[in-house]
Amino acid sequence: MAILTSLFSSVSGINAFGTGLSVVSNNIANMATVGFKDSDVAFADIIGENLSGASSGSQVGHGVFVNNIRTQFTQGSFETTGNGLDMALEGDGFFLLRSAAGAESYTRAGLFSVDKDGFIANPDGLFLQGYQADTTGNLLTGQVGNLNVASTTFPPQATTEMNLVANTDSRVAIPAAFDVNNPTGTSNFSTSMTVFDSLGNGHLVTVYFRKSATAATGNTWQWFAVVDANDSASGATEVQANGTLTFTTNGELDTESAVTYPTGGFDFSGGATQNQTIAFDFGDSITTDGGAGLDGLTQFGSVSAVLNQIQDGYGSGSLQRISVNSEGLITGLFTNGKSRTLGGITLGRFNNPQGLTKLGNNLYAVSSDSGQPIFGAPDSAGMGRILSNSLELSNVDLAEQFVKMIEFQRGFQANSRVITITDEILQELVNLRR
Repeated sequence: MAILTSLFSSVSGINAFGTGLSVVSNNIANMATVGFKDSDVAFADIIGENLSGASSGSQVGHGVFVNNIRTQFTQGSFETTGNGLDMALEGDGFFLLRSAAGAESYTRAGLFSVDKDGFIANPDGLFLQGYQADTTGNLLTGQVGNLNVASTTFPPQATTEMNLVANTDSRVAIPAAFDVNNPTGTSNFSTSMTVFDSLGNGHLVTVYFRKSATAATGNTWQWFAVVDANDSASGATEVQANGTLTFTTNGELDTESAVTYPTGGFDFSGGATQNQTIAFDFGDSITTDGGAGLDGLTQFGSVSAVLNQIQDGYGSGSLQRISVNSEGLITGLFTNGKSRTLGGITLGRFNNPQGLTKLGNNLYAVSSDSGQPIFGAPDSAGMGRILSNSLELSNVDLAEQFVKMIEFQRGFQANSRVITITDEILQELVNLRR
């Protein structure tokens, strides 16, 4: 009897709209889930096989079924956090994760931290994948693997050069010959700077400047680099480097003598390499360097003063903070003020991301429908860029979900009503017998 078809059609409608309500409720339940992508339901009608040979105009449908539940990979909004390893993806792509057993999965949820072994992992202990960097900061691009930032130290660098920008007062008198035991009384002015040995130990070196000739004989100055007893390997205060400077009558640096090392080089205490040589750069002198003589030491009629001094050494440093840039480069900032690339994140994208299989915990797996991933660096080759200190929020639109909820509720109620009406009609047929 054809009327019975309405019962089965309505049952299919109840089942389909019930599934729709389940999808909506799951979307709403995950409105605060980081990186969650909502789903929608695609319905399709059921047409029974035409066994009677009737024309298409007389075909009666047999109801509805859920043809597909599609994940919508639209961009979610962003939330700023205080964790440098929280990462949001703006654009296409997924973070590649790998379990300890080697199983791969993909996610948009960039909740990462450093585990006890120094690996970057998500809350489930899955390791973020990318290219590790060597101790000099160069990426090892041979194989994608777990990213480890356990390199907690930055090796020291011994000072090899000292640059000084200062003015020496042309008006001062010539003092007595320089005496290392009375350096202040036998010099015109001085400046101190911490330099570093091969072990990264800091040592105070004081450079004393002594005027040794007047304008009539060429405006000559001597300088002496003195290391105190506590910093000297000999245990005595020593002049460990010295030289001579001359200035023109206009105050420009004219010549610089070669550095002399009375002890063979700097011999610092603490067990570091001895005879350490340090180049003293007082600017581009006119005769010696072919410069203008005004970018380093000068001799003008004003108070002696140091304007700038720098040296290229530094001590060892421990890892202090980690940051990630938009291209996925992980940079470590160390306590000695230096930074170094620790690794580079690799992303994967799919031609059909809706074909990915959901694994739960914001994870996806490759399927035959999604196709194989295409790997690349963030912000290149169609990949999205990374926003550090940020998380991508759920893309669930509550207003849209409530509208769908009303639609599915009405559909559910209407199909239930059809069953009731069909039941009443069948009851009338039963009553015809009376």
